[in-house]
Amino acid sequence: MDSKVLVLVALLTVAMWSPEADAKPISLVERCWCRSTHNTVPQRSIREIKFLHTPSCPFQVIAKLKNNREVCINPKTKWLQQYLKNAISKIKKKRSK
Repeated sequence: MDSKVLVLVALLTVAMWSPEADAKPISLVERCWCRSTHNTVPQRSIREIKFLHTPSCPFQVIAKLKNNREVCINPKTKWLQQYLKNAISKIKKKRSK
């Protein structure tokens, strides 16, 4: 019976030191960045905008503000929709040249 316990402890020790143990749990990997969104973010305070789209989360827009804070913006905000339309049209114009 003591040998069974030693084998079990050895197997658990090997399992804990395997490279797979360093990976993040699934719950952290699949967690969406934006849990809540803002509808009103002053455009003048935005330094940069990032767009994220992952299979497990909806389309997410993250704005980095001038004070280095990051906030999530509602993708259905009117000014953001217009911004995306303008950006897409600029890309299409560049490709057609």
